[in-house]
Amino acid sequence: MDGRPVLVCTEYEDATADLVIAELNRRRVPVLRFDPGRDCPSPLVLAARIGVGGTAASRTRSGGGWGGRLTDGARAADLSTVRALYHRRPSPYPTNSGEQAARFAAQENRRGLGGVLGALPGCLYLSHPQAIARAEYKPAQLDAAIRAGLTVPATLITNDPGEAKQFCSEQPTVYKPLHAGAYEVEGEPAGIWAAPVEAVEIDGAVSHSAHLFQAQVPKVADVRAVVVGEQVFVARITAPPGVVDWRAEYQSLTYAPIACPEEMRGALVQFLDGFGLKFGAFDFAVTADGAWWFLECNPNGQWAWLEDAAGLPLTRAIADLLENGVSQHE
Repeated sequence: MDGRPVLVCTEYEDATADLVIAELNRRRVPVLRFDPGRDCPSPLVLAARIGVGGTAASRTRSGGGWGGRLTDGARAADLSTVRALYHRRPSPYPTNSGEQAARFAAQENRRGLGGVLGALPGCLYLSHPQAIARAEYKPAQLDAAIRAGLTVPATLITNDPGEAKQFCSEQPTVYKPLHAGAYEVEGEPAGIWAAPVEAVEIDGAVSHSAHLFQAQVPKVADVRAVVVGEQVFVARITAPPGVVDWRAEYQSLTYAPIACPEEMRGALVQFLDGFGLKFGAFDFAVTADGAWWFLECNPNGQWAWLEDAAGLPLTRAIADLLENGVSQHE
């Protein structure tokens, strides 16, 4: 593989990553795609070096940081020349095996391969895996949003049924999960959407875990703002009346591209900079007076459907960032 490669770290079936890889291929940018959770230790082979010692050639390659090679079959990447790593949605390293040796190997792979990939010299991360992990905590997001000057609805996180009941009695309230993890209903994948909740519905089950309750915004529309580097792409999303969480009604939505207010653009970039992110998919509720209320930011959110639905050139923007290794201004 000639030239400075882009590493794409994602699961085998990822149509969103496919769009970006196809665009990079069109531009003749070398790409090495792999899924650490499934490809390591085979067919992926890691040989990374750092520090003084060995041959003069190896010292030259690794003296300024990690060098060596990452190989997947007939394709290989020089770790010292990686221009960007696109951390999409890789499978987790398997750690559920009951066999002690298998659990140990999985943790070693995670800290070895994952550690090297997180410390590549001169590499642009979209985004760094550790930054993504930090930003997935909603309490940290809400605090960062306020610090960036965004408007945040009153929010309570509690496992106290009394506190929850009191909060719900004070204003119209929605419940939303703190983490959008895998969930099944009767063996089928299902989503847990934000939903209205009233004080009379609160019972002792709240004590089983932390719950997030939030004042319901009297919205007339939603906004999805996708930030790539310092570019901001915005779609206004209109759902049928009464829909609280538009993600539960994809078939009934309409989209329109809109401009991002300049003061909002700065706040979004500030928010991402605080976490060390180069990408974020922000969700806002929009009220009749045009105010944007921050709901959440997915640091690795989906975006591909907005290309056609709202005419947003997101594939090009992401490919630009990965190819050039620097943020591009609009």
